[in-house]
Amino acid sequence: MRLFIAIELSSEVKKGLMELINILKSKGEGVKWVNPENIHLTLKFLGETSPSRIQEITDSLKKSVKNFSSFYLSIKGTGCFPSEKKPPRVLWVGVEHNNYLIDFQREIEKNLKEIGFPEEERKFIPHLTLGRVKSPSRLGLIKEEHEKHKEKFFGKIKVKEIILFQSILKPEGAEYIPLARISLK
Repeated sequence: MRLFIAIELSSEVKKGLMELINILKSKGEGVKWVNPENIHLTLKFLGETSPSRIQEITDSLKKSVKNFSSFYLSIKGTGCFPSEKKPPRVLWVGVEHNNYLIDFQREIEKNLKEIGFPEEERKFIPHLTLGRVKSPSRLGLIKEEHEKHKEKFFGKIKVKEIILFQSILKPEGAEYIPLARISLK
């Protein structure tokens, strides 16, 4: 099973992201867009994992959240990876965060490391992936339009739980199945 841990978005935020994706789609080709219903904030990608480990992972996540209360995140701005100076590979919307989110993610990372999941080598940069660039030369006006939304506010979400998802890859896009929901205080 291909697994990851994430925070779901509100329907209001998803609606705003869908509107942005529709605007960007109208400006050109060269991007494989994420289904707005599937957009989420990934906290940790676990990859291929035996189903027999689901309870162990769930227990680790329960341990991770026990000292954290629900909190708010603002969804704002746009950007791309690897950077603004290089041809983009990923177009994203930002998540304004503070040390609370960073500490929360680190606690999840630390507890999962204790049960054998390797720590992520890259720094955690909270973002919501809108699309993956397949052909930078065919981006046309997409990048220009994307940059016009650098300061746009898409809404606020209250984080009350984290979810362990299974990701099933399909030709038409990934399907995400929630396996466990872990509530914050």
